[in-house]
Amino acid sequence: MTGVTRRQFLASAAATGFLGLAGCAGRRLRHAKPNANARVVVLGGGFGGATAAKHLRLFDPLVKITLIERHKVYLSCPGSNEAIAGLRRARALRHNYKELVGNYGIDLVTAEAIGIDLRQKAVNLADGPSVPYDRLIVAPGIDFRWDAIPGYDEAASEIVPHAWKAGHQMTVLRRQLRAIKNGGVVIITVPENPYRCPPGPYERASLIAHFLSQNKPRSKVLILDAKTAFSKQAAFQQGWKELYPGMIEWISAEKQGRIDSIEPARRIVHTEFGQHRAAVLNVIPPQKAGRLAELAGLTDASGWCPVNPLSFESTLAPGVHVIGDACIATPMPKSAFAANAQAKVCAGAVLDQLAGIEPEAPTLINNCYSLLGPDDAISVSGVYGYSKSDRTLTALSAGESQPGSNRRREAQDAHSWYELFMREVFN
Repeated sequence: MTGVTRRQFLASAAATGFLGLAGCAGRRLRHAKPNANARVVVLGGGFGGATAAKHLRLFDPLVKITLIERHKVYLSCPGSNEAIAGLRRARALRHNYKELVGNYGIDLVTAEAIGIDLRQKAVNLADGPSVPYDRLIVAPGIDFRWDAIPGYDEAASEIVPHAWKAGHQMTVLRRQLRAIKNGGVVIITVPENPYRCPPGPYERASLIAHFLSQNKPRSKVLILDAKTAFSKQAAFQQGWKELYPGMIEWISAEKQGRIDSIEPARRIVHTEFGQHRAAVLNVIPPQKAGRLAELAGLTDASGWCPVNPLSFESTLAPGVHVIGDACIATPMPKSAFAANAQAKVCAGAVLDQLAGIEPEAPTLINNCYSLLGPDDAISVSGVYGYSKSDRTLTALSAGESQPGSNRRREAQDAHSWYELFMREVFN
C-alpha cells in the first residue's frame, strides 16, 4: 500500500463505514410509519446473524425481531487456529446469546430450521410451529462439497479432520498434532476459491509450525494448494523464512498441489505427479453455502447465494436476504468481519424496505488479521462500494501488510481486535 500508512487507511475505512451507517440509522428513527408490527426473522446466530439482529434493534426500537439458532452456544472460527496450536483455550471460543437477547429485546428460538416456505413467508422448524416473517435474513454459513475429493467424505473427516468449523474437529486435529513424532510431516490441503477465510489455511500452517518448533523441531509442514497464489502471500512467506526457516513448504497447483485423491486410513495424498504421506493430514474441502440455503432454493449453480448487495436481498427469492459466508459478494472475501459489515448494511436496508424507502448505496469494509506466531501478525484490508449500473460491489481501495512491516505491533492490534469484535457482536 502506498501514500498512507495502514493505520491511516483503517481509520479512514472505519470512519467511512460507520458514518454511513449512523446516517442511515438516524433517518430510520424519523420514519412517519414505524415498523411496530413488522416481523423480521434472522436465521443463524453466527457473526452475520447476531450482528443483524442487534442492529435491527439499534436502528428501530419497535420492529419485532426473532433470532433462530439451533445451538445454545456459538463456537467462533476466528481464534480456532490459535486453539489448535495451543495458544488459546478452546472454551474462549464459546459465546452465548444471553446479553444479546437481554439487552436488545430479541426473541431467541433455539431450534433447527429445516426449510423456508417462501409462499407462506415462514421458517419451518424440526420441532415446533413455523415462525412467520415479513422479511427474512438468512446467515447459514458454509457446508462442504463431500463429493469433490475422491476418497474423502464426512466419515473420513473423523480420521483426517478438516477443522474448518470450530468444535469437535478442532479437538481431533489438536490431539493428532500433540501425538506426532518429532520429524513427522503435517500436510494441509487447500481448496480453490471461494472458501471461508482465504488466509486461514496459511495462518494455520504458521501456528502449527510454531507449535512444532517448540515441541517437535525436526517436523515439517507441507501445504498442497489448489491455487497458484494466495492472500498476503509475500508477507506470509517472508514471515515463514524468518520464523520457521525450512519448516514450511508451499506447493502450488502449478507444481503438484492439486489433489487427485486421498487415502484417509494411510494418510496419503495423491496428486497428478506423485503422492505424499503425512503423520497428520488436515484436508480443507471445497465449500458451498450452508445446506439450508440450498434446500430453500437460495443457491445457484455455483453452490453460493446470489444477492443484490444494495440490500443483500436474494436474487432468487424476494423478501429473503442472505449475508455472510453463504452469499456472493465478490470482491469481498468470506470473513467474520465481512459478515459483520454486510449484516449492518442488510439490517438498515430491510428496515428501509419495510418502510417503503429505497436503501442507500452502501460502503462496506473488511479487515483480516493473520497470526504468524503469538507475537507476529499481518493483515489485509479493503473498502468496497456499490455499483448501481450492474448491482455489484467494486473495490475502492485496499491495504496489505508488506514484508518488513511491524508484525509485533500488528499482533497487538490483532489480539485487541479479536476481543473488541466478539464484544461488539455478542454483547
